Amino acid sequence: MLLRHLPRPGCTEALSGGGRSEELFCGAAAAPPARRHLAPPGSSQAPGAASRSSPRRRHLLGPGRFRFPSPGRPGRLPRPTEPGDLAGPRERAGPGKLSGERAEMAEGGEEEEEEEAAAAGEKGEMLGAPPQHNGFLPGKEAENGGPEGCRAAGGRVETRLSRRRLAVLAVFSCYSLVNAFQWIQYSILSNVFAHFYGVSFTQIDWLSMVYMVAYVPLILPATWLLDARGLRLTALLGAGLNGLGAWLKCASLAPGRYAITMVAQAVCAVAQVFILGLPSRVASVWFGPSEVSTACAVAVLGNQLGTAIGFLVPPVLVPNTPNDIDLMAHNISIMFYGTAIVSTLLFFLTGVVFEEKPKYPPSHSQALLQAMPPEDYSYKQSIINLVKNIPFVLLLISYGIMTGAFYSVSTLLNQMIVTYYEGEEVNAGRIGLTLVVAGMVGSIICGLWLDYTKTYKQTTLIVYILSFIGLVVFTFTLDLGHLIVVFVTGGVLGFFMTGYLPLGFEFAVEITYPESEGTSSGLLNASAQIFGIVFTLVQGKLTTDYSPRAGNLFLCAWLFVGIILTALIKSDLRRHNVNSGIMNMDVKPVPVDSPVEHENCTALKIQSDL
Repeated sequence: MLLRHLPRPGCTEALSGGGRSEELFCGAAAAPPARRHLAPPGSSQAPGAASRSSPRRRHLLGPGRFRFPSPGRPGRLPRPTEPGDLAGPRERAGPGKLSGERAEMAEGGEEEEEEEAAAAGEKGEMLGAPPQHNGFLPGKEAENGGPEGCRAAGGRVETRLSRRRLAVLAVFSCYSLVNAFQWIQYSILSNVFAHFYGVSFTQIDWLSMVYMVAYVPLILPATWLLDARGLRLTALLGAGLNGLGAWLKCASLAPGRYAITMVAQAVCAVAQVFILGLPSRVASVWFGPSEVSTACAVAVLGNQLGTAIGFLVPPVLVPNTPNDIDLMAHNISIMFYGTAIVSTLLFFLTGVVFEEKPKYPPSHSQALLQAMPPEDYSYKQSIINLVKNIPFVLLLISYGIMTGAFYSVSTLLNQMIVTYYEGEEVNAGRIGLTLVVAGMVGSIICGLWLDYTKTYKQTTLIVYILSFIGLVVFTFTLDLGHLIVVFVTGGVLGFFMTGYLPLGFEFAVEITYPESEGTSSGLLNASAQIFGIVFTLVQGKLTTDYSPRAGNLFLCAWLFVGIILTALIKSDLRRHNVNSGIMNMDVKPVPVDSPVEHENCTALKIQSDL
């Protein structure tokens, strides 16, 4: 099966009679390749001999040479009569319409094709399939052959939405919630845990920063595992390690056991590596084009909700009782055991609900990716492609700045509030809750907006600017002495800063398609962890030595840099273009062993246009 491509910039056409194109030349070398000199009629060399001398033939499906078939032949596509009409018939350009060598070559080429078809013997009927509206043709035959193989490989493929997708999203969001809860439960009670374990505030801060430290070296192995072993195994590892870390914390319920609780928190940090990169992957694999951004926002929402509950519940469960260590240990045990039980339940639910992928792909972009043979995927090459993608690199840095600033503010919020409002640990947790809940609303609104408008860059830039303004206002109203003002400004800050997180994930998937969503999301999160570590250490030092205002102004300066970088990102919505029927990709030539055997199903090999 041959592929009909509409002419693109940088492509030239060789015209036959009547102004109809017979061959199309694309790519860096726009000039057509050297033609074979076919013997004139009546010579000793049989037509098509040159073709039979080579045991392999290439279907040129991208940069290179396209030969359009003549009409009326089994299994071959007719040529459109009008530009953009991918299914219209084409008149045969008769010899009378050609002149000289062009007529000889066209005649010889047709005889070649006829001899190739005859040489196939009784190998079966050639089954033709019209191209889709987006220009894609059927992919490789399935193992059992037949037209269903083409449909399964990305041609006239059936796309459906699975009812299981909502259960998958719910379970993932829940165990992501528990993991985020365990991340923030120490920082919001920094003074309580510092007294209980007999350590400094810096050591308590490291219970939060270990999440960031563990993520950076482990993200590449984790994304490789996601691409090589799949979504289900990665989800089980994340949920299982999350439960294991929660149970280990139950062994640290005594003063002087800081080392045990650090090891337990490190296990939870490793679990996070298998969680943070999954929202965009879960959304892309299970949800359709009109709901993928909303699904990603909901998946991110689970993590944000865990942070919100982590701000709210620990101060209520573990009040500060410095004169009664036994009561403090009892209160901490309620929190630790409750978390462990919930984590274990979610691990079993993950095993029951999660599947690798739905029976039918939810979108054409997913159908195309699933049609690619596994051996064609290279994790190393995928990383190289992403590093060479300048828009993605700019997004990588700007996303790291924004999310790292959010991590730093979340970690140090208790210290900032207590500095100006002594004894208000509970209200500090409530302010953190307000910040995250407002961000959850922002995430959902941004996800719905993206699904409706597909304005990824514009929305990302506007939210970035408003986050910067929100942090400036929060900084200069923190010390006014009115907690209600801090609640309001914290809510505004959270609405935009936390609402940015799913925007970054979805924007990255769009500009890097068809690279793995897990790889792009993993690199974004690695950048966020690196910036989060640096920002937390520097802001914590500035807050301790000077004031919370000095630390917040440090973050404001970096957010301004992030605005500039975001403005420089070139918006190339590749996944959206594929789902909308616009080819914005290069398709490589793929050798086929037999000139006829796979004629009805073309092997597609996709390479991003980086």
